[in-house]
Amino acid sequence: MGGSASLLSKELLSEYQELTFLTKQEILLAYKRFAELLPKDQRHADVLSVRLPQDKILTLPELKANPFGDRICQVFSTSEDHDGSMSFEDFLDMLSAFSDSAIPDIKSHYAFQIFDFDGDGTLDKRDLEKLVNRLTGDANDTKLTESEMIQLIQNILEESDIDKDGTINLSEFQHVISRSPDFVSSFKIVL
Repeated sequence: MGGSASLLSKELLSEYQELTFLTKQEILLAYKRFAELLPKDQRHADVLSVRLPQDKILTLPELKANPFGDRICQVFSTSEDHDGSMSFEDFLDMLSAFSDSAIPDIKSHYAFQIFDFDGDGTLDKRDLEKLVNRLTGDANDTKLTESEMIQLIQNILEESDIDKDGTINLSEFQHVISRSPDFVSSFKIVL
């Protein structure tokens, strides 16, 4: 298995480094971690031509405990089937956006997409309710009551919905995120 990273040519490694916020060492580690997720009978295959199913990607400890793991896979997947499966390049794009070196605009752009459950380009009340439910969990002792949820969503919209259209668009989201110093440091995946 140790030689698998040698399949990544110096040219390709340099190209990936130019196109991402990752160092060469991080790209090689990502390659190794991606290859380790392959079924044993496929580990000899060209890692660059394989798509891993979403359930395999979600076995990574960095995503397993994340309440948005499935959404992260959906957002970064280039699969035409919209199944959350990932190519190695999708995997690199994800790691790049979640790296410490990624700029805040990139991080907030992807966070917005992850939270936009219906993909309509805005965070509406349904998106916000899903977001809150994922953060609080579905257990009876952690789930908000209907009145608490209504109040929280109203507070979020009052704070974030600058144009008062009942939704949060990307620029409004980025404005709110810019005032949250913890966001950039918490929006990361470290392999």
